[in-house]
Amino acid sequence: MKYAEKERRSLYIIGWLLPGIAAVCLLLSKVLGVDLGRLALPCIFHSVTGLYCPGCGGTRALRLLLHGDILQSLYYHPLVLYGAVLYGWFMVSNSVEYLSRGKYKIGMRYRKWYVTTGLILLILNFLIKNGAMLIWHYPMIE
Repeated sequence: MKYAEKERRSLYIIGWLLPGIAAVCLLLSKVLGVDLGRLALPCIFHSVTGLYCPGCGGTRALRLLLHGDILQSLYYHPLVLYGAVLYGWFMVSNSVEYLSRGKYKIGMRYRKWYVTTGLILLILNFLIKNGAMLIWHYPMIE
């Protein structure tokens, strides 16, 4: 098995762990009443600079996406929706390939443009949020 194939298989296995982690978080939150929001640390970048960090809004975007509010999730951090789409397609396409024992070779493979697109989204998010705050005094995240 080639290195790239081993890496893809490992990512696939890790991908199945994410729903398990989400289920544990849901159990802690809903059944046991644990407030997971209290476990979050304050953003050091924002505390020191007063600017939004490149990841600011990511947690809210994830929470909104999980509640089905796609547009609000996109507003808070577009990288979350982009990552969710990539994750979904990766898991579905590789599941089809593995379950068909390779008959349908549609499993998503690594492409540099996936990372490049993610970095562009991250940089644009950072520039737009901080630009709106510094130029127009419009805080996009409160």
